[in-house]
Amino acid sequence: MFIGRERELKTLSQHYNSGSFEFFCIYGRRRVGKTELIKEFIKGKKSVFFTGLEDTKEVNLTNFSHAVRETLHGAKGKAIYADFNEAFADIFEYARAEKLVLVIDEYPYLAKSYPGISSLLQVEIDHRLNTTDMFIILCGSSMSFMEKQVMGHESPLYGRRTGQIKTLPFDYETSKKFCPQGTGEETALIYGLTGGIAKYLQLFGNDKSLEDNIKTNFLNSDEVLFEEPLNLLNQELREPALYNSVITAVAAGSTKVNEIGTKTHLNSAACVKYLKNLVELGIMKREIPIFDKPTSKKCIYRLNDGMFRFWYRFVYKNISKIQLGLGAEVYDDIKDQIPDFMGEVFEQICQEYMWKAKLPFSVSAIGRWWGNNPVKKAEQEIDFIAADSGGARAIFCECKWRNEKTPESVIDKLIDKAAVFNCKEKYYYLFSKSAFTDPARKRAAKNIKLIEFGDMFSPAPPAG
Repeated sequence: MFIGRERELKTLSQHYNSGSFEFFCIYGRRRVGKTELIKEFIKGKKSVFFTGLEDTKEVNLTNFSHAVRETLHGAKGKAIYADFNEAFADIFEYARAEKLVLVIDEYPYLAKSYPGISSLLQVEIDHRLNTTDMFIILCGSSMSFMEKQVMGHESPLYGRRTGQIKTLPFDYETSKKFCPQGTGEETALIYGLTGGIAKYLQLFGNDKSLEDNIKTNFLNSDEVLFEEPLNLLNQELREPALYNSVITAVAAGSTKVNEIGTKTHLNSAACVKYLKNLVELGIMKREIPIFDKPTSKKCIYRLNDGMFRFWYRFVYKNISKIQLGLGAEVYDDIKDQIPDFMGEVFEQICQEYMWKAKLPFSVSAIGRWWGNNPVKKAEQEIDFIAADSGGARAIFCECKWRNEKTPESVIDKLIDKAAVFNCKEKYYYLFSKSAFTDPARKRAAKNIKLIEFGDMFSPAPPAG
């Protein structure tokens, strides 16, 4: 069953029905669901679907020839084109008479085996293909390649595309559709473990308990997720060992460039380079306190990918035990730490909720805040703040992923921390996994909202 991607499919369909030539770039990290999106889109359409291989030009030409001839000429066409020029000439002749979708998946592999392919495509588009209503899709998992060497201004293909889709991980509300039998708490944890990546979500079977799913997928050396982060680093990056050390440092709590450099023995310039690449891959995120300027010296780095966050916290240090078949013992060691891991996941879910909820004003920015309280002369943090474009109105938010009810004191602490901001209007939203105490409920008011996890994604979110 195909899940999600309604917006992306709508965009592709609108361009498909434009009646003119279309050229789309679809890219995103591995396992996120790019190929499945394309397959869903081309259902019922005349399409050539080709996947580039990390192989020679000749092998790719052979496979491309088979894909083109099978679609255009059926079983009769099994010969190999002399070159890609001849293949595109055949495609053009067909597209003059009948609408055609040409998909080149893993385009970076093809371009690596045949560096001239982008220039060839540019010539074909400029001189022939743009006179048809053909639809070309180039797809790739190497985001830096797609952004710089396909869509970038130095690429021969620059200015030719008519659209692009950066395929992102699913949000929580979509992710939980992969686990319809799970409780809210179970689906939230699965979202945290997988980071909303489609391929990983599919691995969590509804016929197993959550504990068994974790043991099977992460704590078993025979399964995909046991080595997935290291495999991704090897596939995407030239110096995987150095990137691994950077991720390990951040996962262990080093969030500033100088701290990461100390842990990895890298200078600041090298750290920034590696961190920038990890941010581009979606593995890491660069954060500054909301309201600060982009150049803020308070910049920190955190793991953005949920699967990486879980793996580096719980799997990496236990690799030897897992390889010895002691996954069950590892689970017993880590299970009490999982609620703490879920704190950051719950914050993300709450932020996603805020973008969709009916709020007292139009929100233009949501982000975490940390800084100095000049009155108390102490560093403080607020889980996140939702603010309007000018910062005059803000909602201060606290998220509690605990088994016990959230007490009234949490409200007082949030109001106290928000006192350092001179906003015209202040609101306070508190999110709780396990409801609120009676005294806390009595504090609820027009500007104080208490929101239970079980009610967050109901058809009618509470109004501001």
